[in-house]
Amino acid sequence: MAIAGGNIKLDATEGMDMISQTEKVTSPYFSNGSATLVAANIVSSSLTDTNEGYFIGISHNSTPTIEEFNVAFGSVNGYGASTGSAAGKSSPSEVIYKQTAGLLLGPTEVTGGFKISQGGSTGLVSGRDDEIYIMSARRSNMKDRLNKGTWTINLTGSLSNGTAAATLLELTDDSKNQNATATTAGDRYNIVSGSAGTVSKEASVKTYGHFYPDMGMLVFSATELSASIPGRAVSKDDVVMFDSGSHFGFGTGTQANENKKNGLRFVNCLQPNGASMTFRDEEDQVSAQYFCRIRSGHMNFSNNPTFVSGSMNELRQKTMKGNPNTFITSVQLYNSSGDMVAVGSLSKPLKKNFSSENTINVKLTY
Repeated sequence: MAIAGGNIKLDATEGMDMISQTEKVTSPYFSNGSATLVAANIVSSSLTDTNEGYFIGISHNSTPTIEEFNVAFGSVNGYGASTGSAAGKSSPSEVIYKQTAGLLLGPTEVTGGFKISQGGSTGLVSGRDDEIYIMSARRSNMKDRLNKGTWTINLTGSLSNGTAAATLLELTDDSKNQNATATTAGDRYNIVSGSAGTVSKEASVKTYGHFYPDMGMLVFSATELSASIPGRAVSKDDVVMFDSGSHFGFGTGTQANENKKNGLRFVNCLQPNGASMTFRDEEDQVSAQYFCRIRSGHMNFSNNPTFVSGSMNELRQKTMKGNPNTFITSVQLYNSSGDMVAVGSLSKPLKKNFSSENTINVKLTY
């Protein structure tokens, strides 16, 4: 049989025969490969009546069944939603608020609720935001997280007297200016006036919401949004209709026990000309480099049966006696259980003999 000698044990300790790196890779967020979804292409996803009581989908009009984002309206008091006929049943808007608080706030903060508008221009110097809008990303689109400091949401609508708003409300996060706030849901940044991470007004002036990139969630203060884009005052208690000019605003009423579909108010404010959303996803790309060091005494023989001859396994080529030449054409990596986990071929055969040493660098990215 052939003379063996093809296994080299690697020391996988970091910094020895292996080094690893993690790079952040970003790409356009939306399903069609674009980073921006403009007003003309934004539609509300078609959902069942039961689902619409809790959330509304945002889709591209070319792929209406794919929800790029979901939007929900939460109210501590259960405003704008139906409780049904069951006694003591919580309103969906109340459930949304409490579920979001339980997911994003710490144990000591949950009962206090979201305090986005504290110190802002709306006068909520203390106390909580009783009404919020939540926008959550599609997990397959956001990869590991939403990319901070690059996104922009342009909202517009009508003023309380029914006239169109004069300017767009441009929102982004303040990650380029401020350090993250550590939370149980990962890093948190403020949602402020600005575009693509460039801040127009700091959070100390006005904070519109909180951004949780690791969770792919944005929580907006309904009070702050309605202060900028209130919508027609006479339609605050209407059941909201998609793309309805009378419902282009964030002002909501205090009626309960009827599904007002308030989540559609957010979608509608993405409908007028100039409104849009721009997002990128972010993924941690881990690469490991293995240095396969081939010493002078390694890999100088072949497992190929044609390498030797006879019952004594003598070298077939007599000129190779004392200093045989082999050619390495591929590298295979095995785990501790002996299972092959990676294989790669060299661009050209690598000549090897007793008077040479080589190092083959193998890079795995996942």
